[in-house]
Parts: sequence; C-alpha cells; structure tokens
Amino acid sequence: MADFTPITTQEEFDAAIKDRLTRDREAQAKKVAEKYADYDDLKTKTAEYEKQIVDFTEKLKGSEEKDKKIAELEGAVKKHENSALRIKIAHEAGLDYNLASRLTGESEEEIRADAKSLSETIGKMKTSAAPAKSTEPAGGADKSKAGYQTLLSSLKS
Repeated sequence: MADFTPITTQEEFDAAIKDRLTRDREAQAKKVAEKYADYDDLKTKTAEYEKQIVDFTEKLKGSEEKDKKIAELEGAVKKHENSALRIKIAHEAGLDYNLASRLTGESEEEIRADAKSLSETIGKMKTSAAPAKSTEPAGGADKSKAGYQTLLSSLKS
C-alpha cells in the first residue's frame, strides 16, 4: 500500500476511471442493442398488422351492407309468405279474395281466429236483414200512368 498516490486533480481522476467508464458504456450499449435487436422485425410486423386491420375494416363495411340487404330481403320474403298465408286462410274460411288483405295477426292461429270472426260477421249480415220491398210500380210504366194506377187500385179496395 505504499505505492498509492492520491488523486488531486480532475484530469487524474478521469484518466483513472476512463477504462471503467468505457467498459460500462459498451456493456450498456450491448444490453440496449440486445433488448431492441428485433425492432426492425416488430416494425414490419406492425405495418403488416395495420394493413390487415384496414383490409378487415373494408371487408366489414361490405359485410354490413350485405347484412342490411339480407335483412331487407328476409323482410320482403316474410311479407310475401304472410300474404300467401292470409289468402290461403281466407279461402279456407270461405271469404272473398279481396278480404284476405283485411285479416290481421302475426301468427297463423291469430289470422285463423280473425278469419273465423270475420266470416261469422259476414254470415250474420247476409241472413239477418232482408231488403225492403220496392215501392216502384212493376213493368217500368210511364210515371203519370203509374200514379193513376195506384189511385185506381186504392179506390177498388
């Protein structure tokens, strides 16, 4: 320990620790380089994923349009099936074809119940009220003669 010389200036201190600082910086640079060695790979993968996301969102937009179109077409099919069912039930209930569109209900049972009640109502209307007797003279004779004939027939009775 006799050969120890104390460091008194900054230059002496920098010279004494220069090798140590250089080794430490190299070690840290090596660690950073190892840690981020796959940076370029990750950067290219990120670019690929971003492109895939853009492609997927474009497909999704097309898919939403297709879904809307499918829903629209399914609604039209359901409407036509419902119309055909109403016509069939109206025919079975003995209703006129024009009355089929007047039937209401969402299910077949509801439509059948409505057709039955409508058929019963129409049946009652046909049998319950007889038309009134015509007061017009028979044969379509001249109006002036018809009045005389009515007067004559009332005098005879």
